[in-house]
Parts: sequence; structure tokens; C-alpha cells
Amino acid sequence: MQDADNRLLIIDDDEMFCHVLSRAMGRRGYEVVVAHDAEQALSLARRHRPELATLDLKLEHSSGLKLLPELLEVVPNCRIVVLTGYSSIATAVEAIKLGAVNYLCKPADAEEILVALGREEGDPEAEVADNPPSINRIAWEHIQKVLQEHDGNISATARALGMHRRTLQRKLQKRPVRR
Repeated sequence: MQDADNRLLIIDDDEMFCHVLSRAMGRRGYEVVVAHDAEQALSLARRHRPELATLDLKLEHSSGLKLLPELLEVVPNCRIVVLTGYSSIATAVEAIKLGAVNYLCKPADAEEILVALGREEGDPEAEVADNPPSINRIAWEHIQKVLQEHDGNISATARALGMHRRTLQRKLQKRPVRR
């Protein structure tokens, strides 16, 4: 068996992404196990005791934010990077508060993920955007913040935003607006 710091748990419901990332990390010497849902992730974490993990924010039947503290309860020293194609300031802040060491937007390659897993401190040289976000991006961020405040409850979020539940569901199914 390899060193514990070479054990990586990939948690994502996108099987192709898992396959590609698993192969890339395996070539770099990591012992990789893959989970596609929360239950499988917790079972594998108990068995393999990984030191590193990637966690998709939006799993098919659950939220990566809900799974994050449960994973850290099972493997407290695990360094977890949250990956998402649906990034928002609200979810990034919550992921870090809940114990993630970093938060990356998809697509992220193996090297970016390894750098994120290994970072111990913040980067004061991080690039600051030249332009403010668009109105559509600000709306997306606000929806994500309110959704987070209501623990992912679509109906409660729709009421708080003053919109119909189905309208909110349609908005949430779309990719986030770029800056």
C-alpha cells in the first residue's frame, strides 16, 4: 500500500471526468478511488482513509457542501478541494468555512488540482479582475447566496426571491453566467 498522502478520493457524478482525472492522477503516482455519490464517498473514505480529495459541489442527489463536513468527520486530516462548474462567491465562501482547502472552477486539470491541494496559504498576488461583474453574473451570485441561506431548498429560495419555483429551477439548470 502507498503512503497515506498518496491516497486520493475523487467524488463526482460525472463518470467521464472521474475516469480522466483518475488516470491523470494515477500516472502521477496517486492511489485513486472514485465515488459517484455521497454514500459511496463516505464508505470509501472510511475504508481507504485518503489524505486528499476532490469533491464536486453539485452531486446528482446531494450537495458537496453537505457532504464536506461529513467527510471531514470520517477523515479529519483530509485536504479537500471543491470543484464546480457552477461557481459562486457564496458557495466558495461556504466551502472554505466548512473545511475545504480550496475551491476550483471546472474545467480544472490535474496540475491545477494538485496545486490547489498543496497550497497552505493564500496568494496575495492573485489576479484581481479589471472589470466589475455583469448584471447577469451579480444576479446569479445573489441567487446562489439566497439558495445557500435556505439550505438548498428551492421553494423557500423562490419565495425569498419573489419568483416562481419553476422559474428558479430553470435558472439553476443553466450554466452560470461568465463575468
